[in-house]
Amino acid sequence: MIRLDKFLCETVGVTRKQAAKVLKEERVTVDGEVIKNGAVKIAEDADVEFDGMLLRLSGPRYYMMNKPEGYVCSHDDPYNPTVFILLDEIGAEKLHIAGRLDCDTTGLLLLTDDGQWSHRVTSPKHKCDKVYRVWLDDAVEEGVAVTFAEGIKLRGEKTETLPAQMEQIDEKEVLLTIHEGKYHQVKRMFAAVGNKVVGLHRESIGDLILDEELEPGEYRELTEEEIALFLPKQ
Repeated sequence: MIRLDKFLCETVGVTRKQAAKVLKEERVTVDGEVIKNGAVKIAEDADVEFDGMLLRLSGPRYYMMNKPEGYVCSHDDPYNPTVFILLDEIGAEKLHIAGRLDCDTTGLLLLTDDGQWSHRVTSPKHKCDKVYRVWLDDAVEEGVAVTFAEGIKLRGEKTETLPAQMEQIDEKEVLLTIHEGKYHQVKRMFAAVGNKVVGLHRESIGDLILDEELEPGEYRELTEEEIALFLPKQ
């Protein structure tokens, strides 16, 4: 059991005085009932709502977003809107991104407050394949798939990329599977073979595929099964 005002302090980030104020204003319900007394003790798994938004005391959070173009993967940026303003969640500032995308790249984005889980998503040793749909300025030249499969030296890098698999959809569209996450890797790989990426969309990370029902800018919680995709096998 926990005092309601302490619960609000820990979940919403308000002071004890501010918690008392919102309670007095009847903005908080517990299991559907308005509670105005901060000293009331509640179960830690009680359904507490603040201005209609469900609060959670503890436990890591995991979200999948269909990132739209023009948003940056940062909490603050002086020039562009951030993906975090798309989150209608209490404590969104405590979340971080597991595998960032460029401002002009769209698709699967994972957000969490579980550092160990996100490390398993992004660490090369866990080999989470990433599949991108790529649109190019010029037609793909013959032999590019073989070049990528053998590994290619990128400008400024000392080692070649890990072998990548390319599936051609049409002359200017491909699916590319990479097994690491070098800076701007997909764009740099095609630049190295004389082509330019004009559109980039991440479709999957490991066995987790972007939910096709999510419109750009929409997000949802991951299911337990989806979260477990990046956990050690039992």
